[in-house]
Amino acid sequence: MSSTDTYRTRTNSVVSDVGTLLSEYSELSRLTHRKTGPYLEGNLKLLNTIESPADVMCCRFTPDGARLAVGLCDGSIKIYDASNGQMLYSLMDNDTLSSRLPVTQIRFPPPIENVESKYEHILLACYASGLVKFWHYTSSSCIHTINESRQTLSLTISPEGTHFLTAGADPQIHMYNMETKQKIRTLEPSDCYELMDGHRFRVFALQYNINYPNVFISGGWDDTVQYWDDRQTHSVKKFCGPHICGDALDIDPVHNHILTGSWRRSAVLQIWDFAMAVKIKDVPQTPITSSQLYCAQWLGRDSIICGGNDHNMALTLDRGTLNPTGMFVDLPQGVYCIDSDHQGQHPRIAVGSNRFIYILQC
Repeated sequence: MSSTDTYRTRTNSVVSDVGTLLSEYSELSRLTHRKTGPYLEGNLKLLNTIESPADVMCCRFTPDGARLAVGLCDGSIKIYDASNGQMLYSLMDNDTLSSRLPVTQIRFPPPIENVESKYEHILLACYASGLVKFWHYTSSSCIHTINESRQTLSLTISPEGTHFLTAGADPQIHMYNMETKQKIRTLEPSDCYELMDGHRFRVFALQYNINYPNVFISGGWDDTVQYWDDRQTHSVKKFCGPHICGDALDIDPVHNHILTGSWRRSAVLQIWDFAMAVKIKDVPQTPITSSQLYCAQWLGRDSIICGGNDHNMALTLDRGTLNPTGMFVDLPQGVYCIDSDHQGQHPRIAVGSNRFIYILQC
């Protein structure tokens, strides 16, 4: 056996042992009540705790990882310095003050290499009131508002930053031009229920595949993940299974794998082949590491992070062994949102629960 193979074997063994120890120790802690309140296990480290004025619903790091935008249930957005937790900006206007309905998603336009962006310091946010807002966050000013006649629950921006999508309480997905802010088209199922070439219920997650700039996937309450070409009205294919109730749909563009997190008791975390639209594997569960998931995300090339409301926990897993490598357990409420700053081998992770944002590092 080569030295490389020996190292890999030992590394996998260590990760597996850590996963076993985490499960055993957490079970013992729970049974004997030796720990209360939020606590960490494994390779996660708590860097900071930020208390917000209302419950946290969504969060997103800026592309450079320097700032963190947090959407709250009272309709406000707070922008924090990701390194020290200092609040820098607060985003509210007459629309959000009058409705006081939650912020449901936040996205930053993608940086385009070698192109000076006209969208610097811009973020997009959608709200349960149906509002979709463009904020210039460094001046705390809203520069454009779209009012959709529904609860708007999710949005995403195309890889080139030329258009964006919104989804919500109905099966329709709206596509808008980033420059003009005008609706380009509505993507929806046909009238043929046997085809199911689109969603039938609420849509909670949208995700483009950067390898195929016109192709995105979506998921929600109807237990399907739909594939769309944004130049066509109906979805082009689907797979069935995941019950998605939050930002729990992600694509790894390197391996072309989809990660789904489901809000249910079993088969909550699953990995799928993007090209074939077939399941690769279910991530194994234990009584301690199982959680009804609201959010899930690839964490670099080697890890997964997810969060939910059973045990009110966030969990990191090794991608190779699928064993847990870190846990953040007994949070005040369920984990409704997570995000990584995607910086380096040890990225910072934001975990939202109740009125708190916890900044972790793995």
